[in-house]
Amino acid sequence: MNFDEAIAVHSNWKMKLSRYLSKPDGTLKPADIAPGNRCDLGKWSAGEGAKFSALPQFNSLREQHTHFHKAAAEIVRRADAGEKVAEDVALGANSDFSHASTAVVQAIMGMKNGVSR
Repeated sequence: MNFDEAIAVHSNWKMKLSRYLSKPDGTLKPADIAPGNRCDLGKWSAGEGAKFSALPQFNSLREQHTHFHKAAAEIVRRADAGEKVAEDVALGANSDFSHASTAVVQAIMGMKNGVSR
């Protein structure tokens, strides 16, 4: 996976959560989401992407990606508990989820820029 693909697979999570919030059907499990190592980006950073571990943004990516997954799991947990989780609040620009997601993308872009120098 290249850096642009890493951003794309990460960005798909927002769409997946948005769809889930409109119809929480139990297909997403907080226990499966919370660990950041089960998605494609998590597997990449632990495998092929680990070759970039010398870049300072790599640690940021790992930390923010973990935070992102915990925030996503919490959103799903709340929706599954029957809470009315407003998409604009849970996924909006000022949400914990959105801040973590942005930090993940920034770390990936920083890695991409660090490699292209």
